[in-house]
Amino acid sequence: MVAGGWTHATLAEQVGVDPKSVERWVNLGRVPRQATAVKAAEALGEDIHALWPALRQARSARAVSPELVALYEQRADLPVSVFVDLLAAARERIDVLVYAAVFLHEAYPRLNDLLREKAEAGCQVRICLGDADSPNVAARGREEKYGHGIESRCRLALMHYRPLVGVPGVEIRTHGTTLYNSLYRVDDQVLVNAHVWGVNAYGAPVWHLRRAEGGRMFDGYADSFQAVWETGQEVTDGTD
Repeated sequence: MVAGGWTHATLAEQVGVDPKSVERWVNLGRVPRQATAVKAAEALGEDIHALWPALRQARSARAVSPELVALYEQRADLPVSVFVDLLAAARERIDVLVYAAVFLHEAYPRLNDLLREKAEAGCQVRICLGDADSPNVAARGREEKYGHGIESRCRLALMHYRPLVGVPGVEIRTHGTTLYNSLYRVDDQVLVNAHVWGVNAYGAPVWHLRRAEGGRMFDGYADSFQAVWETGQEVTDGTD
């Protein structure tokens, strides 16, 4: 846009959308609809998939499985707005299974407010964090050459979420299981950060699933969350 002298307003007029939409593409990493993206790419003289790689990923992903919405090479490729927008769309449930995932609070300080608002609106919110004293957490730190940093991040994550303890509709637990995947589920959608031995979570792939008739992937991850949740220790006031 800079090279071509485009502003949010002029590109919006050319493509036929609101300038705020263009601003979201640029600043928040939002992905437009296919037809709109084609118009924008033609106006800019750029390849559509160079501008929005997710459009290529989403199209090929659907050819593999009706439940697979998009596939990303690493979590670092996703702007935090993808996670926030997914959580904001929740109507019935939010399930988060991680060791720490402090990047959410660091990049979006209103996360607790959002979760509180969702709980007040009737959502069931369940957050399952890694137990900093678990040998599996310690092993993960050694495998990723993180040292004791991962235990510290588990404790930091608990500090971030602790203000939600006691909020109706919100439950927080710690778990000591081997974490094969970090899960961010909202209703019938889930972002799966699939872990790779020796690789930090931000460098591992993410797939976006949506429950579909006849599919088994989404339900498999939902069942996995529930199994870990049942092993967890509830976090209450005054406990670690």
